[in-house]
Amino acid sequence: MSVTAQSVVDRAEFIFQDTSNIRWTAAELILWLNDAQREIALFKPDATATNTTITLATGTKQSIPAGGNRLLKVIRNMSAASGGTGKTAIRLVSRDALDTQEPNWHDPTVAGYSKHTNIVKNYMYSEEDPRNFYVYPGVAGSAYIELVYSANPATIAIDANLGVPDVFANAVLDYVLYRGYMKETETASQQRAATHYQLFLASVNGKTQIDDITSPNFTGAVPAGPAVMGQV
Repeated sequence: MSVTAQSVVDRAEFIFQDTSNIRWTAAELILWLNDAQREIALFKPDATATNTTITLATGTKQSIPAGGNRLLKVIRNMSAASGGTGKTAIRLVSRDALDTQEPNWHDPTVAGYSKHTNIVKNYMYSEEDPRNFYVYPGVAGSAYIELVYSANPATIAIDANLGVPDVFANAVLDYVLYRGYMKETETASQQRAATHYQLFLASVNGKTQIDDITSPNFTGAVPAGPAVMGQV
C-alpha cells in the first residue's frame, strides 16, 4: 500500500475547489478518510484481511486478535506462535452437528468423549458472534493455529499510507467527497453528496463481484450483479 492519505486529501481539495482549506479543513478531510477505511472494512471485510498465527486459549472458545473485526478462515495447526511450521489442516464443521453427535465436547472430564489436546481438528463459527469461534477438540497445553481475520483499519495521519489496498483509493476519495458535500445545505450539494456515496458503494461492491469471478475457487457460476441496460 503506497497511496498516501495526503494524495487523497489533495484530490478532494482540488474537486472542492478549496485548496486553501477555507471551507473544508484538512482535519475534517483526514477524519472522513479514516471513516471511509472503516466503511470499506465493514462492507468488504477481506479488504483488511490479515494472516497470522495465534496461541489458543485453554478450552474450546477462542477469539481473534484484539483490533480484529471478524474471523475469515482458520487454516491449520502450527508448531509455534512465531516462526513455526505448518501441521495438520483444520476443517470448518457445523456446531449443531457436533452438538448432536457429541454433546459434551466442551467438557474434557466426561468419560467416552474426546479429551482436550494441543492439536485442533475442526472449528465452528457463527455470524452472530464474528470475533469468536470454537475449536474441537478443546485445547489443553500449548497450541497454535494459523488464521485469517479482518482487521479494523488503524486511524492514520495525513502523512501515512492508506490502511486499505491502493485499489480502494478512489472509493476513499468518493466517501470523503460525500461527507464534505453533506456539510452544505444547498440542494445541488446534497445531490452531489448522494452521487459520491453511490459511487463509493458501487466501487466497493463492484470489487466484490470482480473478486468472485477472478478467484481461483471460481466454478463458472457468475454472481448476480446489477442489471445491464438492454440485457434480456
